[in-house]
Amino acid sequence: MHSSSFADLGIRSPLVETLAQTGFTTPTPIQHKALPAGLAGRDMVGIAQTGTGKTAAFGLPLLQQMLADPGKARQPRALILAPTRELAAQIHQELQQFAQGTPLKFACIFGGVKQGAQVRALQQGVHVLTATPGRLLDLMDQEYVDLGDLQHLVLDEADRLLDLGFARDIKRIARHLPKRRQTLLFSATMPKSVAALVDSLLYKPVRIEVTPKKITADKIEQALVYVPVKQKPYALRALLARREVTKAVVFTRTKHEADRVAKKLNKSGVVAEAIHGNKSQNARTRALGNFLSGDAWVLVATDIAARGIDISGISHVINYNLPQDSESYVHRIGRTARAGANGTAWSLVDHNEMDKLRAVEKLTRRKIGEMELDLSDYAVEMQAKETGRPHAPAETGGEQLSSTQKPRRRRRRRRGRKAVDAA
Repeated sequence: MHSSSFADLGIRSPLVETLAQTGFTTPTPIQHKALPAGLAGRDMVGIAQTGTGKTAAFGLPLLQQMLADPGKARQPRALILAPTRELAAQIHQELQQFAQGTPLKFACIFGGVKQGAQVRALQQGVHVLTATPGRLLDLMDQEYVDLGDLQHLVLDEADRLLDLGFARDIKRIARHLPKRRQTLLFSATMPKSVAALVDSLLYKPVRIEVTPKKITADKIEQALVYVPVKQKPYALRALLARREVTKAVVFTRTKHEADRVAKKLNKSGVVAEAIHGNKSQNARTRALGNFLSGDAWVLVATDIAARGIDISGISHVINYNLPQDSESYVHRIGRTARAGANGTAWSLVDHNEMDKLRAVEKLTRRKIGEMELDLSDYAVEMQAKETGRPHAPAETGGEQLSSTQKPRRRRRRRRGRKAVDAA
């Protein structure tokens, strides 16, 4: 039986009071499992998806331990490494919120923006530093950051850190860390690469796990539409035209496609923003701001945005392409049905994606039902595109433009372009 409060698990005032003021009164399953071990100073491996309360699970123990002897803020005593700028900023904001009214000082550093403001924050002294690995190494090389006093290290979304190529950076950072420290590692999956990282960085870690199955099943209605690649732009517009769609995230496999889809949507009158790894930090911040404010009601994203962006009120997730790995499907659809709400996830599936679909259904242990989608309103436009005649009449009905039609492969415009333009 779970303890009924954070105080029961060993969290003291003022943290408990601050948590209550911000609406956190009952620990989530991962917090219930992680807090006692974290408070005891144990190294820990946590297997959990986003949206389960991980930040409080690792953040509250390190905050409480530092509050016992805060001292003067100089070089960081806690370091949280995150794979993306957005996740780093979100963790930083949540930890600041938990520690309101305490003497602890925080800083957040990431690439894609000028370093001046980040350097000034470091020079003013910091207890807790949240960072992406690349910018951290840059500032360490410039001697703005010294990790010699570090007591707590957290690696959040370790599988994503490795997916994005940060393995070498993490090893470089680790060489500057004191051997006596507490290390917490959280990951949605545990491939061999992450297991090797655990072996190299952690000492006799406690392992905790929160089963992800409920995230994919309980409150997310899932359906798929069989549609050829060529008809996906029309199928997407037909889905977004449905009355129940109020705020949607559309996932594409590549950065190039994210830009192309967003451009086509805006041209058709759907206000959309695109976000992916090639965007500058200012462009990403602006895109997210427009989506949050409602100025844009569709966000087109690559998998880099599938984790770490916690936006409430997303009614629908649409997979324009199925992801390369089935675990990413779980993270994608988890952007909806947040904070107890219901949500819907739709996937546009071409016949070449059947293997990916089977992998998703095997992982989620769930057969995804097919939904009918009427594309007759787009028949003229589709036929014109097929024939190359802008005003060509639709000589055939929806039957011959159905999902059984095999799309022709589109020739690459530039020879040698990589097939996968990863996020």
